[in-house]
Amino acid sequence: MSTPSSELPRDLYSAEKVASLENLAIQELGIDSYDLMSIAGASVFETVKRHYSKTKKLIIFAGSGNNAGDGYVVAAIAKLSGMEADVIQLCEEQGLKADTRKAFEYASSSGVDIRPFNDESFDQISNIRETVIVDAILGTGLNRPVASQYRKAIGAVNSIECPVISVDLPSGLNSDTGCAMGVAVMAHVTVTFVGLKQGLLTGEGQEYSGKVVFANLDIPDFIYKSKWSPLPSSNRIDIDYVKGRLGPRRKFSHKGDHGHVVVLGGDLGLGGAGIMAAEAAQRSGAGRVTLITRSEHRTAALVRCPELMVIDTDGEITQFASILESASSIVVGPGLGIAEWGKSLLLLVLEAHQISRTPVIFDADAINLLSDRRDLLENMGASKFIFTPHPGEAAKLLGISKEHVQQDRFRAVRELANLCGGVCLLKGSGSLTCSAESLDTIYLCNEGNAGMASGGMGDVLSGIIGSLIAQGLTTTEALNCGICIHGEAGDLASQANGERGLRATDLFSFLHELVNPE
Repeated sequence: MSTPSSELPRDLYSAEKVASLENLAIQELGIDSYDLMSIAGASVFETVKRHYSKTKKLIIFAGSGNNAGDGYVVAAIAKLSGMEADVIQLCEEQGLKADTRKAFEYASSSGVDIRPFNDESFDQISNIRETVIVDAILGTGLNRPVASQYRKAIGAVNSIECPVISVDLPSGLNSDTGCAMGVAVMAHVTVTFVGLKQGLLTGEGQEYSGKVVFANLDIPDFIYKSKWSPLPSSNRIDIDYVKGRLGPRRKFSHKGDHGHVVVLGGDLGLGGAGIMAAEAAQRSGAGRVTLITRSEHRTAALVRCPELMVIDTDGEITQFASILESASSIVVGPGLGIAEWGKSLLLLVLEAHQISRTPVIFDADAINLLSDRRDLLENMGASKFIFTPHPGEAAKLLGISKEHVQQDRFRAVRELANLCGGVCLLKGSGSLTCSAESLDTIYLCNEGNAGMASGGMGDVLSGIIGSLIAQGLTTTEALNCGICIHGEAGDLASQANGERGLRATDLFSFLHELVNPE
């Protein structure tokens, strides 16, 4: 029996690639596909016992595919162990495929009550105590909106006030994109098999999946590393990614060794954004930080952070060219605004980059301004640029709707990298990164929480990224480390005081620890 691990793999796969892994395992190991189904069912039952130890009854909603077969196995094991188990089927026996029919027969011979899904069966199971629902309705093959009785069954599952465990993935969720296909099961726990499906960890996937548990079904490591095995579709990163990339500092180092970050932002009424970005750069290890902002914000910046070098823009704006050209990294956008003041600073940054090739992080309004200047965007090329849009800003860059971006976040981040050059981040639940130099390599960070959906979080992130570049990390490493540190800081802050009411500046108290991982 396979024991599901709470430690999630780093490699993420599409549904097609998981199917390839399964077929390879069957061929190389000489095992029967039904044996994998049996192990999968046993893994789900073990997860039920581990997470809901007081469970007295299981109610399995079963469709027609392999997921349904897993569900029938779960029902049989539960019944044979002395637990009550019922199956509500959406497909009659004659419509089942070979392995699933075999599992059906196993459940039937074990004494499991199997009945068709209808209004009467639903009324009988509403609001039962000490009952767990097992969602085995739809699997990874779903490629169109859920319809007919399957849609109705998913609605029924979501209306029952019982814990729900989904088999492989929540029914109705696209395993490749993390987008609900019209409707999807809202699971408390998802037990996924063989390969970790990338859609479980981004977009709507994180909300629908609940806690994700991985079970490899006893498939040995060499199957995943075989020359015939498919390459992962994307790669999961978390705070462990930072370890080894931020080593201890040399004892004889000085501030000049740790880089100079220049932050440009803070138009009238938006002064806090630039200040937070600058402070984040300080707190994540930059040797020096200069903030170029409106004179109206100079006092506030120095009161908040006396270590900053603050330069106001009341004089001739071209005076900043030398500062920008000597910077280790430039952050432009926090509170920049879209008026002439912001436009002039953005153009100055682009001009400086042409001379010095200093890495530039474009955030917030800098992205909005570039969206309106396609000529600038198209001529940038694959340079040392980092773009950090949220879905709305990404939609504007790509000339599509926000909804279209969220329908396939993996495709969207790849298109962003191809359009903008450099390295691109698509923010949101399960943030994604992709580089123009390697469009087939996508990183997914599932750190962070819903409390971070508040003003200023992006400003803090841009400052962290700028600081890491200044300290010597590549643009890709800095972006990936930055989102992991930012997300982990948010998680630590929410653990301390809860998600609701979390402020961007609450992350500062945790940054010092996280940028010193050794």
